[in-house]
This record gives sequence, structure tokens and C-alpha cells, in this order.
Amino acid sequence: YGDHRDLHLSLRRQRQMCIRDSLLSEKAVLVSGKGRKERVVPFGDETVFWIEKYLSSSRPKLLKNKSSDFFFVGKGGKKLTRQFIWKLVRKLGAQIGLENYCTPHTFRHTFATHLLNNGADLRAIQLLLGHADISTTQIYTKIALDNLKQIYAKHHPRA
Repeated sequence: YGDHRDLHLSLRRQRQMCIRDSLLSEKAVLVSGKGRKERVVPFGDETVFWIEKYLSSSRPKLLKNKSSDFFFVGKGGKKLTRQFIWKLVRKLGAQIGLENYCTPHTFRHTFATHLLNNGADLRAIQLLLGHADISTTQIYTKIALDNLKQIYAKHHPRA
């Protein structure tokens, strides 16, 4: 693929990704969600490291001299189905003791919860998740409140 900085990830339903354009050097991906709505999602140095490793090592082995418009590919360069991704996440989750809790949506949910618990603005989380309506994002505030109650109960001397 030449210059690995020329990367644009497009999310389809259930996190299917396609290469199109460039944002790797900007440490962000342009994501197309439901209804072809696009949003920019930033990522850190660790993600850059693993993407570059995947592009230089794993992906060429999977493609076996073929080309593909899909970023994540399976054997023979075929696109990964949402069912494959779901089963893989469940399998890997089970290997670390999360057999009943780990799905692709769990990652999205955890991402939003971590942001909120660490002080991120609800509107910013809405933009990152691509929610059209802020009320969809507000679901995470209940989880954050539950977390705050647990922290209070555990750490306040008069709780």
C-alpha cells in the first residue's frame, strides 16, 4: 500500500473497515457510520504502532500478493464479516474470563464510559460515538453516576 500514512478507515455496520484515504499521520481515522455519517476519531501512539505492524507484517501475509480495499482482512484477503468479528471477540474474551461480557459493542460502551468517568464532555463523547441525539449518549451518565456512588461508598469516611 505504499505510504502507510495514506489511510482512511471507514466503519460499516459492526466495525467492518475499509481503506480509503489518509489520517494515520494525524493519529485519527475518519469513520463512516450508519447513514453514511462521518466523524473523526483520534487515537494514540500505541494504536499507530499496532496499525503499522499490522500493515507491514500481518496484512501482507493474509493478502498473499492480492489487493483488498478492506483494512482488516481474513485469509485470502477477504473482508471480515460482522459474525466473524463477533465470534472472535467472544472467543478472546472467554480466554481472559469474560465469556459472558465481551462483544464488539462492549468496546464501544467501555470507550464511552472511560471517557465520561475521566471528565470528558458529554457532547464530545456524542461526536466520537456518532450519536445523532444526545439522549442516546446520556445513557452513559447513569453508568458514570453508579461508578461515582461506588467510589464514594468505598473511599469516603462517612459513606
